[in-house]
Amino acid sequence: MRWLIVAGVWIVAGALAALAAVAGWGWWILAVPVAFLAATGTYDLIQRRHSILRNYPILGHARFLLERIRPEIQQYFIESSTDGTPFDRETRDLVYERAKGTKDAEPFGTERDVHAPGYEFMTHSLRARHATDLDPRVRLGGPHCTQPYDIALLNVSAMSFGSLSGNAVEAMNAGAARGGFAQDTGEGGISPYHRRHGGDLIWEIGSAYFGCRTDDGRFDPERFAAKAVEPQVKAISIKLSQGAKPGLGGVLPGAKVSAEIAATRGVPVGRTVISPPAHTAFGTPNELIDFIVTLRTLSGGKPVGFKLCVGSRVEFLGICKAMIERDVTPDFVIVDGSEGGTGAAPVEFEDHMGMPLTEGLMLVHNALVGSGLRDRIRIGASGKVASGSDIVKRIIQGADFTLAARAMMFAVGCIQAQACHTNHCPVGVTTQDPARTRALDVPDKSARVYRFQKSTVASAAQMVASMGADGFADLRPSMLNRRVDAHTTKTYAELYEWLQDGELLEDPPTSWRSDWIDASADRF
Repeated sequence: MRWLIVAGVWIVAGALAALAAVAGWGWWILAVPVAFLAATGTYDLIQRRHSILRNYPILGHARFLLERIRPEIQQYFIESSTDGTPFDRETRDLVYERAKGTKDAEPFGTERDVHAPGYEFMTHSLRARHATDLDPRVRLGGPHCTQPYDIALLNVSAMSFGSLSGNAVEAMNAGAARGGFAQDTGEGGISPYHRRHGGDLIWEIGSAYFGCRTDDGRFDPERFAAKAVEPQVKAISIKLSQGAKPGLGGVLPGAKVSAEIAATRGVPVGRTVISPPAHTAFGTPNELIDFIVTLRTLSGGKPVGFKLCVGSRVEFLGICKAMIERDVTPDFVIVDGSEGGTGAAPVEFEDHMGMPLTEGLMLVHNALVGSGLRDRIRIGASGKVASGSDIVKRIIQGADFTLAARAMMFAVGCIQAQACHTNHCPVGVTTQDPARTRALDVPDKSARVYRFQKSTVASAAQMVASMGADGFADLRPSMLNRRVDAHTTKTYAELYEWLQDGELLEDPPTSWRSDWIDASADRF
């Protein structure tokens, strides 16, 4: 249809040119603009850098024109998004520019209000130097893991094939393969688009067990084992809860359940898929630990962990007690913040359920330290990670590595059109409509994913070097500052309580004692 419309414009331009040749030069006044529109439409359809122009030739230029004339319109597009707390314009522009490999500096200073309460900044040092390790790695693999995996500092967070188009999934995986970082599959299973370029995968196992489920929706050990042993699968993550909708399972509207998605997930075509809010394979902390052991055995000793948006501190301490009692630990824990975005969650859940990433991350870190388990478990942070400073802050707050979802979507062309749930995404990122998906050019967008990840990690490494630290392991809470009010700033070491190794086992502090006593390995 797009080509037919552009061809029609060419026909009109040709007819006007013929009239000009016969009836006089006055017709050229109409022929030239129409020919220009036809040429513009043709270019829009064949170019590969801008998905919105491929789907909306000629008309798509209106968005770019409005943003150039009135920059605040761009901010409106960002702030009007309903998929979680939006990124500000400065952050989103940073992602776009790094993905495109263009400018990475602004000459006129910060747009942040540095005197506003909540403003955060890192402490630099006069021992600053150039960073030498621009691609640091973190080893996932505790004492019971026989196939450890060295994960990158920034990876693709959980986004399923179904919520994302095949081209978006493929572009992210191709970028991950080129850059040597990992892609979390999301709970929708491993699709052909995850496999096409061989990028490292973290296979996420949700409560519906997509890709490893029985006909009645329960966990199938044989189907899991057959896929988990594949070399491309580097780690397995059990999804306990998701930041944007803690307490709810995933939702995939029936309009997006194509034959490909149905085959990947093992569900009927065209039927809305709603994951259970909780797992059926386990129901207590002890049973969760047993399930981790099962998955590690079936996968041939690969790293196994779990992801959660933190809710009750008592429940997480119950998991810690189960680890201690059985002397078995997951290889990693991914903390998902309630700021996380999705196009498939009720607004009330996005706005009012779950713990924000900062608080959840510090709770998990302190609980593992206080339980004497921190050295056996790596922590990932997932939620609004888009810049080098985000990575540094999250590691100071307790993480070892990070994962990004929306920033990676921006890298492949997302414009936050708020159409994720409609199957009408204008740039082909979150739709299963082939006519719209074709606009997302995999080679171009995979290069953007690669460039964004590489430059963001390099920026984080340089920030650490500018702080006078030898590496990310040297970061401490005293290096991150927050403005409390107009006259006071405090470090994270001053603002928050930080437990000592094994403190909960020996003499729990008053602020943790009642929760530690109430926690049980036999119940959530």
